[in-house]
Amino acid sequence: MAGLLQLFLPFGIGRFYSGHTGLAVAQLLVTFLTFGIGAIWSFVDGIVVLAGSPRDPAGRPLRP
Repeated sequence: MAGLLQLFLPFGIGRFYSGHTGLAVAQLLVTFLTFGIGAIWSFVDGIVVLAGSPRDPAGRPLRP
């Protein structure tokens, strides 16, 4: 779910969902400060989350 949120709402929402609030705030700020160009980072991050084995902040694997 976090990967799909990153792809369809590319400004850190998937990272908020998975509990990575620091990274989510960084993605949100970069997206707004670059007038949307920074959304590429969130989009690529969504692909990485879907392709890899994402973990929550405590290091436990997220369910597929």
